Amino acid sequence: QVQLVESGGGLVQAGGSLRLSCTTSGRTFSSDAMGWFRQAPGKEREFVAAIRWTTITYYADSVKGRFTISRDNAKSTVYLQMNSLKPEDTAVYYCAADPAGASWTAQTTWRGWGQGNQVTVSS
Repeated sequence: QVQLVESGGGLVQAGGSLRLSCTTSGRTFSSDAMGWFRQAPGKEREFVAAIRWTTITYYADSVKGRFTISRDNAKSTVYLQMNSLKPEDTAVYYCAADPAGASWTAQTTWRGWGQGNQVTVSS
């Protein structure tokens, strides 16, 4: 079973940047995909980004060009660098791991979840 611990959220003004980190332990492999989701108040959890190996990445259209997902396998850590933040990026961000398939945008694909980290972007 995989365990995930997130850090790095907080409050930032619109146009600012934040970096989220997610450190994994347990049953994880460097070849496995890892992802980020977010959930805004009153909305469903939505896909943000995913990465496999260190070079295969996929982003939601809403964050493409502003967010960058990366990983350091030596540290068992995946990152989400968020630039040019907008108020609509305000949400609880969740790290996801241990995928059961290749449908990265689906919540049901992922079997391991972080505790969630609040990101608030003020206008």
